[in-house]
Amino acid sequence: MIPRYTRQEMGRLWEPQNKFQKWLDVELAACEAWAEMGKVPKKALATIKQKAGFDVTRIDEIEAVVRHDVIAFLTSVAEKVGPDSRYVHKGLTSSDIVDTAQSLLMREAAGIIIRDIKALMAVLRDQAFAHKDTACIGRSHGVHAEPMTFGLKFALWYEEAGRDLERMERAKKAVSVGKLSGAVGTFSNIPTEIEEMVCRKLGLKPEPVATQVVQRDRHAEYLSTLAIVASLVEKISVEIRHLQRTEVLEAEEPFAKGQKGSSAMPHKRNPVGSENLSGLARVVRANAVAALENVALWHERDISHSSVERIIIPDSTILVDYMLHRLTGMLAGLQVYPARMKENMACSYGLYNSQNVLISLTEKGLTREDAYALVQKNAMLSWKKRKDFKSMLLKDPAVKKCLSRRELDAIFDLKHYFKNIDFIYKRVFDGKRR
Repeated sequence: MIPRYTRQEMGRLWEPQNKFQKWLDVELAACEAWAEMGKVPKKALATIKQKAGFDVTRIDEIEAVVRHDVIAFLTSVAEKVGPDSRYVHKGLTSSDIVDTAQSLLMREAAGIIIRDIKALMAVLRDQAFAHKDTACIGRSHGVHAEPMTFGLKFALWYEEAGRDLERMERAKKAVSVGKLSGAVGTFSNIPTEIEEMVCRKLGLKPEPVATQVVQRDRHAEYLSTLAIVASLVEKISVEIRHLQRTEVLEAEEPFAKGQKGSSAMPHKRNPVGSENLSGLARVVRANAVAALENVALWHERDISHSSVERIIIPDSTILVDYMLHRLTGMLAGLQVYPARMKENMACSYGLYNSQNVLISLTEKGLTREDAYALVQKNAMLSWKKRKDFKSMLLKDPAVKKCLSRRELDAIFDLKHYFKNIDFIYKRVFDGKRR
């Protein structure tokens, strides 16, 4: 059964109350830094720290008049602090607060996504080992290719998720920067030490060079990383959708007691979870494009990026958090049908051994061209007559001249395809992400 998505952690992260609290955290850190430099009286700092607060409803009321969210926020804070509020926002511009606070939020959101990826990887690893020896047919172009094991699918996804984990950690680092350098980033009304002290207190690194804003290539990297993570989710989802097709039916999403698949057809068990995830991946990728569009701003800053980010950053982090959680639940409860996999392998009459036959004939002295023509002729005949491929080969004088029945039996042994599975698993699971 797929567990319902009940966690509210990511959603709460982007609520106005938490956003404004991060703004206040930055402002208070700046006041403390000014006080350390002797530019804000200690008594005033104590008052500010004691009384500083805000009211979201009041901020909305003020913003309706002033049409500026940061000014509305500062006014709300000033109403609570009183006269000493003159030291709040000293030497700063709005983006100093907004961008630095947003870095804090994005860093925290990245931490949640990283945790989600690790949870997914744990399930992928479990399933990889559970089905390490489960034989199934590998497909290319949707057509039977050669045998593999079902566990290899999970091993592949595990390895890719590991790369996404590394990407997310890099993206988290990329956005973990603060900027308190004033109107166009020149520190004209604020000492450079203030930025260093505030960033140190908040666990951020100062943006080495900024305009009025932290540069949006950082945010584009972050959103692009989320899009890549979403694409892995879709990649797995598409595979489940294909495996659940009636003609294949090698695996199915969990189907809960009481669940209905169709309003018209009671027999339906549809891969709705996977389809849902495929659709959401499109939204996350589209948001990444919007983030790339935000990189180019006019001169030292405009606000064309601001309205976009208010949507794409909360939405993408919330969506990816949900997607990873839902996929992890689906894979943990995935219904796997090894017997059906064997039935499907038999549907191609052993034709998946064609490469082995080809190689064996060349090793007997035939040119590759002649060997290919000989194997293909029998393969096409096998398809046409719906007869076992090996039986067709045993009847062909040209094949019998090169290969004995005993040799063909060895060629058609499934063990040949699985001899290096342990090698692949060792490369994937004996590393640092184990």
